[in-house]
Amino acid sequence: MDADPATGRRGGSWRRLRQLLAPLAVGLFVALLAYGLLIKAPNDSIDANLAKAQPAPAPGIDLPLLQRGALGRELGAKLTPALADQRITLAELKGTPVVLNFWASWCIPCRQEAPILERAWKKARPRGVLFVGLNMQDLTTDANAFLRQYHNTYLNIRDQGSDSAHSWGVTGVPETFFITPAGKVVAHVIGVVSPAQLSQGIAATKSGGAVGTLTGGAKRPTR
Repeated sequence: MDADPATGRRGGSWRRLRQLLAPLAVGLFVALLAYGLLIKAPNDSIDANLAKAQPAPAPGIDLPLLQRGALGRELGAKLTPALADQRITLAELKGTPVVLNFWASWCIPCRQEAPILERAWKKARPRGVLFVGLNMQDLTTDANAFLRQYHNTYLNIRDQGSDSAHSWGVTGVPETFFITPAGKVVAHVIGVVSPAQLSQGIAATKSGGAVGTLTGGAKRPTR
């Protein structure tokens, strides 16, 4: 091993190498940290559009079916081809007004909201409005037990992780989005949705006018 010309001690080359590599290691760590924050940050484009009173394109969904639900004659006939593979994509729902609700069985505010959604669904179903529950970060058995306990009879799909939440900008549960038949988001409620907000959002799916991002009741942060 070479001697350090400054000290006469061996190992100077290794020290110089470490001095050169240290800044590179720090730079790599900072880059990885920034990348990690970037990929974990939820998409805020929906709320950004709604803040300008503009409908926002709905992010894609392609998820397995959790519960078909009691769709009724009109919606049942319309959605039978889409449900044949036990998966749902948002593209398959085009032409139908959609109320999309993110929820989880471990979310206490979701328990408060469940009867509100079920009552609104039974009123909206005859008018051709589809309610879709998106269960996330949950166990299948717990999710099914929740649906049975609260007698929720609308369509439900399932995301084991949080990819859908990130793409939709969801930071907690429950959150609800109102989507026009053309696939545009016209309203977003953060927290437990009220009957008045459901009525307002459903009307907006028919008119196509953006309502905005509304504050609902309690919610739980995503895991």
